[in-house]
Amino acid sequence: MEREGGYATLGRLYQVVPTITECSWGTKTPFASIRRIVQDPRFFFRIRPGLWALNDSRDRLPESVLPSGKTPVAKVSENTHAYYQGLIVEVGVMRHMEAFVPLQDKNKPFMQGTLASVTTVPAMYKFTYDETLRKAQTVDVVWFNERKMPDAFFEVENSTDMLNALSKFVQLQDFAARFYIVADALRQREFVDKIALTAFRDMHSRVLFETYEHVAVLHAKLSELALLGQGEEHSL
Repeated sequence: MEREGGYATLGRLYQVVPTITECSWGTKTPFASIRRIVQDPRFFFRIRPGLWALNDSRDRLPESVLPSGKTPVAKVSENTHAYYQGLIVEVGVMRHMEAFVPLQDKNKPFMQGTLASVTTVPAMYKFTYDETLRKAQTVDVVWFNERKMPDAFFEVENSTDMLNALSKFVQLQDFAARFYIVADALRQREFVDKIALTAFRDMHSRVLFETYEHVAVLHAKLSELALLGQGEEHSL
């Protein structure tokens, strides 16, 4: 973790730890060992789901990773939003999808780089009429299949009203794609209430709610399976 700047996702730790030549694992379950080790409060602390840091690095972590008491609330929310966008992008890439984020989000920080450094679609594919494309390219994350058609649309709802996200999905409902609202588990009740509104009747059974925690767990699990050379179906 020190080599990663003092912080890393579990998925990233799974990738880099085996490359450390002076590190020898006397176990057949190194990934489980990593999960156990990072939960030792003497050395590590959890920043948010899926993201861990060294106690010794607490005072030198980037503000985008660990906000200070002086960080504006809006900036904290923006950085949290970008973090989950990045995880969703990486999950898509691990599932052999191409991933897009809006142009205005590409320079937002994600781990040691930006969202642009992990996305694979620099400009929205021309898969439909311009009017619909303009709406699609405002969605937080879009996964594309090998035919360059949308496979899934994701809206990360950290602090904004879900009605805007659901309204976007209504305008994209004619595509054979999946739709997800990703948010804190505390907002699931709000999602249930709003998707039940008459305006979203046609989308009621098509839009799914995923928690931040589940996205982080899925990111770590797919990273593990990729290193093991295995494939497995999961949600999302």
